[in-house]
Amino acid sequence: MKWLGGRQSSNVDDRRGVSTGGLVAGGGIIGIIVYLINLFSGSGDISQIPGQLPTQQQPTEQMSPAEKAADDERADFVKVVLGYTEDVWQQLFQQIGKNYQDPVLVLFSDKVESGCGLSSALSGPFYCPRDQKLYIDLSFFKELQTRFKAPGDFAMAYVVAHEVGHHVQKLMGTTDQMANLRGRLNEEKYNRYSVMLELQADFYAGVWAHHAQQMKDILEAGDIDEALNAANAIGDDRLQKEGQGYVVPESFTHGTSQQRMYWFKKGFETGDIEKGDTFNDKSLQ
Repeated sequence: MKWLGGRQSSNVDDRRGVSTGGLVAGGGIIGIIVYLINLFSGSGDISQIPGQLPTQQQPTEQMSPAEKAADDERADFVKVVLGYTEDVWQQLFQQIGKNYQDPVLVLFSDKVESGCGLSSALSGPFYCPRDQKLYIDLSFFKELQTRFKAPGDFAMAYVVAHEVGHHVQKLMGTTDQMANLRGRLNEEKYNRYSVMLELQADFYAGVWAHHAQQMKDILEAGDIDEALNAANAIGDDRLQKEGQGYVVPESFTHGTSQQRMYWFKKGFETGDIEKGDTFNDKSLQ
């Protein structure tokens, strides 16, 4: 992705180097389950995770100079990507007669306090609709490359664009409609709607890539393949198969690998936000 020299967003709250302690449930099996459930969701209520007791902030482990340089470069990258999402969505919202409110991106290390509660990096990147902020521990991008075998800077851009997609849903009222369904549906039916929400965020990530390319000429050879590879890597079916050896479709909350790739690609190919009504797509009913 062409990003060096690009405009960095000023809507970034950099909390790296300081961590909120006391996340009792952060490791082991519970941590892994939390990680898989919340990965890319942006819709989970992190305050409901048991065992999270906030304490005083304390310094995190120091990085080597080389590690810090790499982390700073990743920070610069996501700031540029966030700036590009602002440019695209401000224009698209103007076209439909709405005002786009820029979200804040919080960069953190290890643990963070958000409007949705105290969260560990094990939760993966997430969007909190209560405070309309995106939260990313940059170490996730190393995990994306090593554990999930999804390397490349545009895989990282897809992650940011997906979480911004959840912010778009919040501004559009979709997130609040989803919140109204919670408690009115059984778990299996609600999960089905959660899949639709996540796939729409994937679609919006593709829409962003489409318009960012038109506006900024950001794409290099292989970039879209990197995003599709990342979408494939974090499908519910693949994560469950790798994590427990079998899949339980009724427990899916984000969509299969194939679905996630399909909706990102559809957004990228059409660039039309009107084509992303996953909630009325018969294949997802």
